[in-house]
Amino acid sequence: METLQSHINDIENDIYHIRRHLHKYPELSGEETNTSMVVKQKLEEYGITYKSGFAGTGVLGIIQGGKPGKTVALRADMDALPIQETNDHAYISEVDGKMHACGHDAHTAMLLGAGYALKQIEDRIKGTVLLVFQPAEESSPIGGSGPMMEDGVFDEYKPDVIYGQHVWPALPVGKMGIRDKEMMGASDRFTVTVTGRGGHASMPHEGNDAIIVANQMISSLQTIVSRNVNPLDSAVVTIGRIEGGHRYNVIPKEVTIEGTVRTYKPEVKEMIKKRFHTILNQTAEAFEAEIDVEYLDGYPATINTPAYAQQARKTAQRLFGENVAPDVDPALAGEDFSRFLLHYPGAFIWLGTQIEEASEQKPLHDPGFQLDEKALPMGSRFLAEVAVDTLQSLSNQEG
Repeated sequence: METLQSHINDIENDIYHIRRHLHKYPELSGEETNTSMVVKQKLEEYGITYKSGFAGTGVLGIIQGGKPGKTVALRADMDALPIQETNDHAYISEVDGKMHACGHDAHTAMLLGAGYALKQIEDRIKGTVLLVFQPAEESSPIGGSGPMMEDGVFDEYKPDVIYGQHVWPALPVGKMGIRDKEMMGASDRFTVTVTGRGGHASMPHEGNDAIIVANQMISSLQTIVSRNVNPLDSAVVTIGRIEGGHRYNVIPKEVTIEGTVRTYKPEVKEMIKKRFHTILNQTAEAFEAEIDVEYLDGYPATINTPAYAQQARKTAQRLFGENVAPDVDPALAGEDFSRFLLHYPGAFIWLGTQIEEASEQKPLHDPGFQLDEKALPMGSRFLAEVAVDTLQSLSNQEG
């Protein structure tokens, strides 16, 4: 629809401005008060009806088409990360220790741009488009999508299909990552406190070295993936933090281990979780140590609905060419959009945002993360057009 493209052109500078403003003033999960205010101000400016207060700071924009039809939701997350930015561009974060290092500033700006364009053609839209501005995506395991649904974000308007989009630094501008099924992994996390008996380094027989016990646990946990998971399935058990001890000649009484488990299949996740607890309990018993285990079930795997992944691919190819969606492997990073997909069919899409100097591209969650803003109008146009295409497809199915 050439008209949508022209409206995206009209709003392009606003998309950049919104993204840069949000980047300068990042807010962490649950703190998105000013970000939410910006969203509401823009929706009012664009003449888009909205409701707010979902999961605290969440906002729902509502565009009711001039023709009857189904409902499609488009989602963007709004929160930043507790990271100190190391970039030197003109709009770096002005808040110490906080940064949009995952592109949620861009997600919010792109959805507002899409909303503006859709509003301009609302009389021709067959159905309703919902603009879901979600808080707390980074706050695993609770997140923001579940609390938004619990707060009734979809009580009045229930999506028939929902789409989400994420900037992706591994893909160049002009490319999109679209898979029919698995996109991102389930992300559990754990904290294990091992308690032994302290003592002098020269007399280990009088203590019970918590470091030795923790070391045995870590080594044994790594056998879960290598010896219990089918090699054709995907799983990761990673220890990300170990803390224990006070001095070179003191046997520590206590060691803390933190880590994460990543999977796709629910049955693999449950098997790993069971083996995880068995290994820890039996190792602690063998070494006569005590353990305290906190295992948090995080976001489920993000699994696209094949029909709507194919619809997204079809829209992307129509807009940007047949080669826009190369084959991509799924990622085991967690994503809160997964909880929406447990309730509603839809698809999660990666938008290529790699900077021109690809060798200098930093990954998501890095203090030096950057993206190529040329991708943002493309992302806005894709969101708007995939909503219209999907509503048309749903209308055709009904007819």
